[in-house]
Amino acid sequence: MTIPMKFEFSPVERRAGVAMWKQIAELLRAELSKSAISEGEKMPTEQVLAQNFGVNRHTVRRAISTLIEEGLLRADQGRGTFVARAPLVYPIGPRTRFTENLSGQAQEISGNMYKIIEVEADAYTAEMLGVAVGTPLFQSESVSYADEVPIITGVSWFEKSRFPNLPADFEETESISRIMEKYGFGDYRRKETRITAALCDARNAELLKISEGSPVLVMDSINVIADDTPIQIGRAYVAPERMHLTVNS
Repeated sequence: MTIPMKFEFSPVERRAGVAMWKQIAELLRAELSKSAISEGEKMPTEQVLAQNFGVNRHTVRRAISTLIEEGLLRADQGRGTFVARAPLVYPIGPRTRFTENLSGQAQEISGNMYKIIEVEADAYTAEMLGVAVGTPLFQSESVSYADEVPIITGVSWFEKSRFPNLPADFEETESISRIMEKYGFGDYRRKETRITAALCDARNAELLKISEGSPVLVMDSINVIADDTPIQIGRAYVAPERMHLTVNS
């Protein structure tokens, strides 16, 4: 007999403009992101959770259904609801590579750079890349997956003069690391990562397949080459219940 996890929650107070089931899904999502929780653990019953939160079972059922759709939980007919997967661990250090960092934690790791456009550097991207405002850049938008579950979505910027054929290069290689090597920047490294928190907007919620307004981690990063010249900057959004970030020196 599998003993359900013990969650201790106080009754939920209604927040203006936020449905009760969304508040409960947010609380459960945060609980499921804790490192002590592992794949396969059984969730408390809807009745128990409803009593804890001080709501009806229908409200809990809708919150649970959302977490099942997001891939955090799975429902086994006749047995109950279980944790679908433990969060992945993503180390951030001088050499931060998505595929390498998650190797061994997922059977299939992939990325989809679904949009690359040419833009002019604004004040933010110009300062981060160390170029003049108006400098031609390539802006790429991507989603990264682990076992077909979206983990990270984000935007990166590259100086066009350094990567003149970026769209064609990515279509050919599907790898930023290989593109860096092609142009002689294979030894690029992570200089800085700034991690903050935010509420997910509609676009990133759609890409990550989570609810709009869910908490996400935001990573602003700068990659540099040997002489400390910025070569790539990015802003990524991470579903924290699916992946934990660890900072390595």
